[in-house]
Amino acid sequence: MSNLFDNSISIYEAMEHINGGKYVMPAFQRQYVWSIEQIEKLWDSILLDYPIATFLFWHVNDDNVSWDTYFCNFLSSITFDSRKQADSVNYELSGIDVSRTDTAVLDGQQRLTSLYLSLFGEASFRPKNARKKTGSKIIAKLLIELNKNKITVDEEEYNSKKFDIRFSDKAGKSSPTQFEIRTILEPKFQDASRRDAAIEEAIANVPADSKQYARDILYKLYAKVFEEKLIRYTEISDMKQDDALEMFVRFNSGGKALRKSEITMSILEAYWPSAKTEFGKLLVNSFEGFGTDFIIRSALMLYGDVVKSNINKKIAEELKNNWNSFKKSLKDLDDVLKEMKIDVNRFSGSWNVLLPIIYFIYYNPQYKDNTNAIRAYLIRAILFTYFQSGTTGKLQQMKSAINENDYEISVEMLDQMSDLRVTDGKVEDVINAEKGSRVAGEALYYLSLNWINRTFKYEQDHLHPDSRFDSTKPISISMEDWRRWRGMRNRLPNLHLLEGRSNGSKNDMRLVDYYNDMNEEQQIDFCKQSFIPNPNDVSLELENFEEFYEKRKAILTDKIKKLLV
Repeated sequence: MSNLFDNSISIYEAMEHINGGKYVMPAFQRQYVWSIEQIEKLWDSILLDYPIATFLFWHVNDDNVSWDTYFCNFLSSITFDSRKQADSVNYELSGIDVSRTDTAVLDGQQRLTSLYLSLFGEASFRPKNARKKTGSKIIAKLLIELNKNKITVDEEEYNSKKFDIRFSDKAGKSSPTQFEIRTILEPKFQDASRRDAAIEEAIANVPADSKQYARDILYKLYAKVFEEKLIRYTEISDMKQDDALEMFVRFNSGGKALRKSEITMSILEAYWPSAKTEFGKLLVNSFEGFGTDFIIRSALMLYGDVVKSNINKKIAEELKNNWNSFKKSLKDLDDVLKEMKIDVNRFSGSWNVLLPIIYFIYYNPQYKDNTNAIRAYLIRAILFTYFQSGTTGKLQQMKSAINENDYEISVEMLDQMSDLRVTDGKVEDVINAEKGSRVAGEALYYLSLNWINRTFKYEQDHLHPDSRFDSTKPISISMEDWRRWRGMRNRLPNLHLLEGRSNGSKNDMRLVDYYNDMNEEQQIDFCKQSFIPNPNDVSLELENFEEFYEKRKAILTDKIKKLLV
């Protein structure tokens, strides 16, 4: 059981501990995420005598940290963008000398960093329209207005500042009665014999009716920084890093909430400091847009428990030590899908479907002998919406099935899994998929792989135009049939893929007119690519919609079954 000690120190003492390297942050801490307004409101709260919450510290020494436990120093400078949000900064990670550094901050990083930047560090604005890479910035100072007549407070606005505290790059220009908060650190304010004179000098430009107001602010500011023990903290000793990680996750509920992915990445970086950099090198080209979650879930699939979804030291070290093999499996995945004319980047927002393939490739060097099974799995999982719910359970199901099948994906294995087995009912569900649905779009995409030009954008389009079914019914068609046809018009047998510009020009053109406007070669390509029944056997006129629909449905059913097997 770890020991807990409660204590409190002044803001100045805490800042000196940061300056001297006594306080650091564990490597699993997140980025600095506070905005300018949050820093200003922190100081406003301090001067309003509000408590600034308890801090959680971890006492570190040779007994509870090892040589590969990494930490990082507090930020000494930050740049805010035009929205007054802090730029993300990569912390420099290193080990520590416990003779000098003995405290890691588990909870309170944002507040301590904000205080440190205000008093000892440097805050800058990036000029509007300036790019981050140019390094262009304007130094800002944290100022408080001492002339109460210039302060406007919106009493109706909830949580508004009560003091005029703001970062500005125009110190002294917009108002000669502004006081830079860090000035309170100057020796003349710390020296009790000189403090009164220093304060009178600081308020020299303040109008007579505001002098006492200004005087009170500066005396209070001095007391808040130097005298009052505002940094109240609980320090935990005799705690190993794994427990510190758990504690960090549990206590990190204040401020801007962490997403689970951020926590997971922080934990991973604690065991592999260069993880984010290595991930960035991998998530380019075919895998651009996939995100770090994809790599973490892949690592869990390969080395851990994909259901629990928790990164631990063992998984982190497995990923780190087998990084080259991991990268190779992703390259092999890209190559395999390219041979099938399928773009990996298509799955940037739905990558769970790829994880069983990665698992198969990683653990089976002969995976190329069974690419047909990979294709069958991929298309079944997509068209049967295998991962629509219970994702982690489905991933574990696939992992177990591959293991039991001698680390191989096979059509026989898929046929033994009820969710992935091909049945007439499932094929019928695909056929009945409607325009705009993911299943319809995916079915059309995979049916069209042999002719799609990847430089063009394709859209789902009606063969018999949708608008025609909202017009007057053909005289020869009964009202009952017409209602039924209107319900069938959006289903797959009346849909095809059409390149965007062509779709715009086709618009509401009747199918028979669209076909007759083509030359003979174009007509042959159209019938082949869109699986159109032979126009010599079935009319393309709307009056023959049901016959056309049923014959095209039969063609698509046969094509889809072949895709799935």
